Amino acid sequence: MVSDSDVLTSSFQSYKQFIDSVPASTNKTQTALVKKVGGKMSAVVEAYLKANGMEADIASYAWEFNLVKDTSVNAFCMPGGKVVVFEGILPVTKNEIGLAVVLGHEIAHAVAKHSNERMSQQMGVQYGSEFLNMLTSKKSAAAQNTWNMIYGLGAQYGFMLPYSRKHELEADRIGLIFLAMAGYDPNQAVTFWERMAANSQGAPMEFMSTHPSDATRIAQIKQYIPEALTYYKK
Repeated sequence: MVSDSDVLTSSFQSYKQFIDSVPASTNKTQTALVKKVGGKMSAVVEAYLKANGMEADIASYAWEFNLVKDTSVNAFCMPGGKVVVFEGILPVTKNEIGLAVVLGHEIAHAVAKHSNERMSQQMGVQYGSEFLNMLTSKKSAAAQNTWNMIYGLGAQYGFMLPYSRKHELEADRIGLIFLAMAGYDPNQAVTFWERMAANSQGAPMEFMSTHPSDATRIAQIKQYIPEALTYYKK
């Protein structure tokens, strides 16, 4: 339901607003590492797109890799290749390969066009809600409220959140391929996600979360590694 051009326009605007509002890191060594690993990852993404008949998509990426001064354990890649790493995640990444795992995962979201899918899903849920209101317009207010509640819970826990977890696991799989193509051992991804699991506290139950549980993610990554190893050259 959403075109690439619409997503890119929105992405670049949001990215500029974010970068203008958050100070850049003053750590030159860490900033240089983010740009180094980012350069390697963006190069293999372009190779991957060419190899999979998606060469036309390359023009939509204007790669930027930034390290920002923020203690959040986070990183993201917006559509169009605008990548931001927060200083707070570096104690968890610990080294170059840990950072590469994070960048591969976040870039995979952009390559898989998960933003387009999420925006389309949200539009679909909104249309469904409006259609339900039409169907129940002649019922009592109490009945309408009940149906809206049922629909809202069903859409959230039966569709939106599971689909978000699917996106996360898909990004893990594609990210491992990027990791391997860039010359990093995909087996090391397990070590990083184990550190992330140890760092996470008070996470919601899996079925109520947009992310898979730590145990589910690590188990799935172990299953994806044999495929990723076929792309790995030391």
